[in-house]
Amino acid sequence: MHFRATRAEIDRDAFAHNAQLIRDSAAGAKVLGVIKADGYGHGVISTANAIAAHVDAFAVAFIDEALQLREAGFSLPIVLLEGCLSAAELPICAHHNLQPVVHEPSQLDAILTSRLVRPLAVWLKVDTGMHRLGWHPQDVARVYRELEASPNVGAITLMSHYANSGDSEHPLTQRQNDLFSAVCAETAITESLSIANSAALLSSSKDFSTLDGHWVRTGLTLYGVAPRTPDQNIKIPLRPVMRLVAPVIAVREIPVGDSVGYGSRWQAKRKSRIATVAIGYADGYPRHCPDGTPVYVHGTEVPLIGTVSMDMITIDITDLDAVQVGDEVELWGPNLPVDRIAEAAGTISYELFCRVSARVPRVEI
Repeated sequence: MHFRATRAEIDRDAFAHNAQLIRDSAAGAKVLGVIKADGYGHGVISTANAIAAHVDAFAVAFIDEALQLREAGFSLPIVLLEGCLSAAELPICAHHNLQPVVHEPSQLDAILTSRLVRPLAVWLKVDTGMHRLGWHPQDVARVYRELEASPNVGAITLMSHYANSGDSEHPLTQRQNDLFSAVCAETAITESLSIANSAALLSSSKDFSTLDGHWVRTGLTLYGVAPRTPDQNIKIPLRPVMRLVAPVIAVREIPVGDSVGYGSRWQAKRKSRIATVAIGYADGYPRHCPDGTPVYVHGTEVPLIGTVSMDMITIDITDLDAVQVGDEVELWGPNLPVDRIAEAAGTISYELFCRVSARVPRVEI
C-alpha cells in the first residue's frame, strides 16, 4: 500500500504500442529489447511483461539483472551487454539460457576453458570506433574461429555500437559501417549481425528491409522517447510510458522582493502566489534545474522557482487562480516531454528516468 501521492505512473498500453511500432519499423529484423537499469527506471518486471510479446529477446547489463527476470518466470533469451565478469557466471548462463557478450580476452579464455552443461549463444563485440568495449577489428576473425571451434559455443552474433547514433552523416559513422562490413566478411556470419540501435532505427538513411535475421537493439524508444538525431524530421508516433506526478502540499502569497527557497535564488518581482510540490532531488528530480523549468498543472505550464530541495519544489502559480492543496502536478509525461526537463537540467532523458528513486512508487495504469 502506498499513501504518498507522489508516483511514477507506468502505462502498459504505451509500452506495447511503442514495441509494436519498433517491430513494424524494423521490418524483417529481430528486436532486442534493452531493459537494463530496472527498465530504465520504469520497473524491469513491468517493462518485461508489457513488451515480451513484441520482442525476440531481452538485453540487460549484467547477470544479476538477468537472474531477476528468470526468477520472475521470463523465458525469452537474455543478452548480457557487459558479458560475464567472472568465469563463475558461465555455468549460470548455460543453465538459464543467458547470452553473454564477449568483448575482451579474459572472457574468451573463460569460455574456451569452462565445462558447461550445454553450449552458449554468444555475442562477439567489435570495437569499430567507440573505444569503450570490443575487439580490435584485426583480432575478430581469430576470435571468431576460436569461438566457432569451441564445444561451449553454439551460436555467434556479431555486434558493434555506434558512437554517434542516428547521425548517418558523421564521418565516424561511415568508418564504423565500413569496418563492421569488413569484419563480417572475414567470418561466416551472414545473418545474426547487430549494429543498429534506437537512433539508427529512426534514421531515414537506414534500409531495414534488408535486415532479415539481423538484430535491432532498442532501448529509449520502448519508453516513448525518440533519441535525438540530426534528422529531426523523422517522426514516429511514440507514446510516453512514464508520467511523473506529485501533489501540491502548500499554497502561499509572497510580496514583491521576497525570496523563495534555499539560497534565496529567486526573488518576486511582483506579488506572487507560490505552490509547494511534494517532490525533490531525493525522488530523482534534478537539483540543478534552473528557475523557469516547466511543470504542468491545471492544463498549462508554469515555471519552477527557487532551488530544488530534497523533498520539495516550488512553482509560480500567480497566473492561475484555481490551484489548491491536493492538486496534481505533472513533472514529465504525456503533457510535458521529459526531453524538455532534461534540456533544462543539462542532461538527457535516460538519466532522468534512471534516477527516479525507489521511494517513488511505480504504479501501472
